[in-house]
Amino acid sequence: ITDGDLREFILKKFDLKKKSKFLMNKKPVFVNSDLDTSKILELMKNMKEEIIKEIKKIYDPEIPVNIYELGLIYKLEVDEKNKVNIDMTLTSPNCPVAESLPNQVKETIMKIAGVSAVDLKLVWEPPWTKDKMSEAAKLELNI
Repeated sequence: ITDGDLREFILKKFDLKKKSKFLMNKKPVFVNSDLDTSKILELMKNMKEEIIKEIKKIYDPEIPVNIYELGLIYKLEVDEKNKVNIDMTLTSPNCPVAESLPNQVKETIMKIAGVSAVDLKLVWEPPWTKDKMSEAAKLELNI
């Protein structure tokens, strides 16, 4: 999907035509828009779903489950300027990918059309435990 395709989809879906300036390439999607709040919230929700979809493609190198299902993502928010705020952890502070995995997550999110910035914080509280895993991850690992 290209930026142009995404632009056309949003304009058509919300019948926006010339109601707003649609910007891409690391800029906010809507600037000086007269969109109602519910449409903006829906766009933010759709972006969050797209981010989750992309994060689910990233796997912990030692565990055959994606980092989202592992429960390594503690917070994921998209603000009205399409800045993504994310808190994530690792299975252990001594994790061999402690430097590369957060960078991979940030780079993956930045590639999503419309994302203006990513503020990723690596957090250690609360500590990660197996309880943070989704049911799907637990089934995959026979836990």
